[in-house]
Amino acid sequence: MKDNNRKVPKLRFPGFTDDWEQRKFASVFDGLQNNTLSRAELNYESGTVKNVHYGDVLIKFGDYIDASETELPYITDDVKADKFKNSFLQDGDIIIADTAEDDTVGKCTEIQGSEGLKLLSGLHTIVCRPKEKYGPMFLGYYINSPAYHNQLKPLMQGIKVTSISKSALQDTDMIMPKSIDEQIKIGEYFSRLDNLITLHQRKLDQMKIYKKGMLQKMFPQNGESEPEIRFPGFTGAWEQRKFGDIGSVSMCKRIFKDKTSPEGDIPFFKIGTFGGEPDAFISRELFEEYKSKFSYPEDGAILLSASGTIGRIVEYNGEEAYFQDSNIVWLSHDNTVTNKFLKVVYPTVKWDGIEGSTIQRLYNDNFLKTRFMMPSIPEQEKIAVFFDNLDNLITLHQRKCDLLKNYKK
Repeated sequence: MKDNNRKVPKLRFPGFTDDWEQRKFASVFDGLQNNTLSRAELNYESGTVKNVHYGDVLIKFGDYIDASETELPYITDDVKADKFKNSFLQDGDIIIADTAEDDTVGKCTEIQGSEGLKLLSGLHTIVCRPKEKYGPMFLGYYINSPAYHNQLKPLMQGIKVTSISKSALQDTDMIMPKSIDEQIKIGEYFSRLDNLITLHQRKLDQMKIYKKGMLQKMFPQNGESEPEIRFPGFTGAWEQRKFGDIGSVSMCKRIFKDKTSPEGDIPFFKIGTFGGEPDAFISRELFEEYKSKFSYPEDGAILLSASGTIGRIVEYNGEEAYFQDSNIVWLSHDNTVTNKFLKVVYPTVKWDGIEGSTIQRLYNDNFLKTRFMMPSIPEQEKIAVFFDNLDNLITLHQRKCDLLKNYKK
């Protein structure tokens, strides 16, 4: 007969069968003292004592850090650092960020590689030392897991800035394997998974840097009429044009809020959901009527954000969807330019009237006055295919990263 009260995980390494034990946070950890030094009292050049800042725990560090290889700031004033010499960190210590602007408060990092270092925990951190030995990295991964972290959410306080207190943590439950060998297996497994995520993230970042560099080299720079790098067989100057020379700005007919609903037949994309998931819909009847009577993008049109983050693009591929007027626009153009080339061009231009301005809108007149460089159609097509393949590769690496992160979660 199955015992539903057994505390065991759904997935487990072979050879481990014992129940996990439930303990209170207070019975697992002793507290250490943190300092309250601000970023202004730290530096990356010199010092004798290094400091772990809560902002780095929240954003920069993973479930554990190798302190011997991680860039950590020094405490500038050795006298201030000396006050906390009884709280120097050692391997296995847990640093919890007690303040954040969202529910990531409570995120932690476990210290590894601390031997020979003088290391303290800083402002807005809760420092915990295990009362007994645990497998390396296990506690860092466990405390950051949804299994533990979800119970912190009701304990968080604040609206704009969220915090959690040391006393609130004391009564939280920790369900963990008794066997150090099982803890070690879990820590090593997630560490390998993190290394794989880092590898794909690095490849992704490299591809993005490569694309940025190629955009500079394959388009003429200021004052130039030819690019630095060119496909074989193409020569001669590119032509400078304004978008208004080759077309006009188009947009969908306005649909008012009372004609939209949280659910429905056709997604209605507003500037806030452009390129993401819709949160509003319109009826099929209204969609068919407006699509037939008013402006609507043709297959392959490059849609452009004209407010908020100016110049975000989405390639329209014929899906049934409707787009907010004036905030989401496209260029209806002649046959001297291709949509695929515009997709590459838009991120490279300096929009007229935007640079150095507090205006967060690209007006039609500014769109049409914006200048860009344009080669022949055959060269446009070559360039478009090159960057399309590059984008596909970037998407592939991004998808792999996302899948691995979700798998880890």
